[in-house]
Formats: sequence, structure tokens, C-alpha cells
Amino acid sequence: MQLSVKGQQLDVGDALRTHVDESLSRILDKYFGDAIDCSVTLSREAHLYRAVVSAHVGRGIKLEAQGEASEPYPAFDAAAERLSTRLRRYKRRLRDHNNKVVHMDGAPLPAQQYILAGDGEDQQGEESGGDNQPVVVAEMTTEIPTLTVSEAVMHMDLGDLPAMMFRNSAHGGLNMIYRRSDANIGWIDPRGNRKA
Repeated sequence: MQLSVKGQQLDVGDALRTHVDESLSRILDKYFGDAIDCSVTLSREAHLYRAVVSAHVGRGIKLEAQGEASEPYPAFDAAAERLSTRLRRYKRRLRDHNNKVVHMDGAPLPAQQYILAGDGEDQQGEESGGDNQPVVVAEMTTEIPTLTVSEAVMHMDLGDLPAMMFRNSAHGGLNMIYRRSDANIGWIDPRGNRKA
């Protein structure tokens, strides 16, 4: 596993790197055997330390977890425990997902992903053209996977994403799931885009 441990305005020592490496190796080996790569970013915000763990463990499976504490070690441990809990919850589904054969009609759809400037950057948009179009900050190529609804919820939960678009394997149409403010999951299934 390729591991990257970074500190944002924080010096990460060898002891902390060793602790992170041993903890993540133990957790990821338990569920996957070998992860592709993993990155840990530690930062300090006021009186709290924040640890963000991102792991790419297989094709289409990305994990992310965060933890906060008054010290760096407990912050990382909280993120690692959250990651371990999610993996334990989805262990059977992940194993089945890795063994599933994807057919050609289940191939991911290519798509473009854009990041638009927020309210704080509206001033720049007005100066650049004044046409009330949002300013594009970043443009990336992405894929829309073909999944069942439960697999999509698993991917959204593991990646700690607020929303996810996917092609529903039951009918081939585009669907969207999102995390609601009441902590439930919303599912949008438009009728007009189905392959019938």
C-alpha cells in the first residue's frame, strides 16, 4: 500500500507516521488484503486537530473518514475507527462487489464534473464578464457507475459524500441519492430516462 501522511501547517513526526501506517495496515488488511493507496492529512483548526483519511482500495471503491480531537493521535484514531466501522458494516457487500463480473452494458458512463465558485467569489465573476454566469473553478472528467441502490448508498457512505449520481442497474436510468438534513438518504429516480 502506498501511504502518504501530510500535515497542513503542522509537523508530522516519524512516530505519528509509524502509528498511522500500522493502524491503517491492520484495518485495511483485515478487509481487503492490499489497498492501492491511502492518504492521511492532519491539520489544526483553533484548539482541535482534524484528521482526514482517504483510501483507494479497489476499482470504484474509495473510502473517506474524518476525526477531530484535542491531540493529533486521538484525532487520527477517531478517523481510523470510523473507517473501520464502515468497513465492518459493508464487508459482505464489498466482497461481493469485488467478485461481481461487470458486463459491457454495465460500463460506467463518462461525464464532466465542474466546481463552481461560491458566493464569496461572485465579485470576480462580475468583473470577468458580467453575464451572471457562474465562474468555473475546476473541470474534471469522471465516471457515473452502474450500481444497485444499496450499492450506491454503500459507496456514498464509504466515500463520505453528500450526494451521488449513478446508473441504476435494475433499469439503466440515471438516479441520484443524497444525504438529507434529517440524516436519512433521499433517492431520486426519474421515470423519463430509463432504458425500456
